[in-house]
Amino acid sequence: MTDTASPGGRAAAPPPLKYVTKLLYGVGSMAYGVKDVAFRAYLLWYYNYVIGADAALVSLAILVALVFDAVSDPIVGQISDSLRTRWGRRHPLMYLSAIPAAASFFFLWHPPSGLAGWDLFFYLAILSSAVRTFITLYEIPSSALAPELSTSYDDRTSIASYRYFFGYLGGIGMSVLALWIWLAPTEAYPIGQLNPAGYYTFGLVGSLLMFATVMISTAGTHHRIKYLRKLPPPQRRNPFETLMLMGRTFGSKAFLAILGFGVLKYTAIGMASALSLYFGTLFWGFNAFDLGIIAAEPLIGALLALIFAPIISKHLGKRNAAFVLSITAVVFGLAPFILRLNGWFFENGDPWLLPTLFIILAVYSACAISSAILVHAMLGDVIDASQLKTGRRAEGLFYAANSFMQKCVTGLGLMAAGILLTIVDLPERAQPADVDPASVALLAILYVPSVAFLYIAGAGFLYFYRIDRSSHEANLAALKRQEEAAIDAGKTIQNPGVQP
Repeated sequence: MTDTASPGGRAAAPPPLKYVTKLLYGVGSMAYGVKDVAFRAYLLWYYNYVIGADAALVSLAILVALVFDAVSDPIVGQISDSLRTRWGRRHPLMYLSAIPAAASFFFLWHPPSGLAGWDLFFYLAILSSAVRTFITLYEIPSSALAPELSTSYDDRTSIASYRYFFGYLGGIGMSVLALWIWLAPTEAYPIGQLNPAGYYTFGLVGSLLMFATVMISTAGTHHRIKYLRKLPPPQRRNPFETLMLMGRTFGSKAFLAILGFGVLKYTAIGMASALSLYFGTLFWGFNAFDLGIIAAEPLIGALLALIFAPIISKHLGKRNAAFVLSITAVVFGLAPFILRLNGWFFENGDPWLLPTLFIILAVYSACAISSAILVHAMLGDVIDASQLKTGRRAEGLFYAANSFMQKCVTGLGLMAAGILLTIVDLPERAQPADVDPASVALLAILYVPSVAFLYIAGAGFLYFYRIDRSSHEANLAALKRQEEAAIDAGKTIQNPGVQP
């Protein structure tokens, strides 16, 4: 069934967005959080340090999967924007993603015994690609749903806050369960992080959580379908025309500023996440229980961000707040490494090491997550500005492009982590006591300036983002006038040569 209301029109006046709807919408990001923490923090370690595959080969397989997935993002975004059903543009794809995403995640952590070398490489590359592609089938339409749920400058920040909070809850919850329970030390594996059985359970529970949260979130926002924008069928275009239109859509300086910020920031995040277990185990000397405590600190940061990101945004505006918070984050995130390398921090085994590091990293997470929330909300405002300029509503394409960027450069971060591990020549499957401390120190020495440069240079791109509260409200007013004029004229709004 095809919907045929005017562009930007709605089937009925939407009631205020309730907090329970924001909560149910946010719950779905737990699936993305599970996938994200698995790829960023555990997959390289598991295949390299536990199974024994070459770190560079594992990194290459993950990078191939990330690039393959990233290429699928604009395809899913285009499909989501073009889809016309009685369930709207987003929900059919969201429902469709649940089972294949969960199944492929399960098999990723259960490779057949005896696989090695290039056979293991292809298994990892194929399963990784499947997981990320099927999660994309949920994540892109779900992200594109956010600016349709509300046009309010502040409400969008609140929606993004819930999304990020539950994303971190899913990822961190899995980390804590893994490190405290599934990877707890045993007689056979006194270093619990080396126990293969723990990763099998990780895969099983993660797959079940993915399925459940995707279905809960999709069903929980289903009642809002009748209030979403109803658009006419899209004009058919050949691939070249589609690419040209996508180029015009992405020509916004504000969007390019967000893209530049994200390219450098997510490269740093990919590197940091891939090395987290290496630093936690080899640099700080933590056992699995201690690592579980450290893994929980982003949840504190996400909770603080849920509360304070909307408040900071109201006082400083989204762009300025995102810039300040990003710089503050990298200062706190790297301070423990800098202090330790200069002999000014607690030694391993000191009872003050864990709580001090936890507090410092919780502040880092609160700032970093708040910055990410604000940038995510900024993207919704860019979509409105783009519609005013191009006459085309393209939430799916914008969020697909943003996801494309994150995945590609996070893959670069993972690849960079693998290169650093190769440079410092850490032995595979070695006990922590057998690893040369000089190699671990060199890893930290190379890591600190790399991450600092990427974060600070990335934040500089935000200078070119110029949409503030007043300009956003002016854009909404102009769009409303266009919609009212179209209704009065009884015809579809089009810019010359552009079809919605």
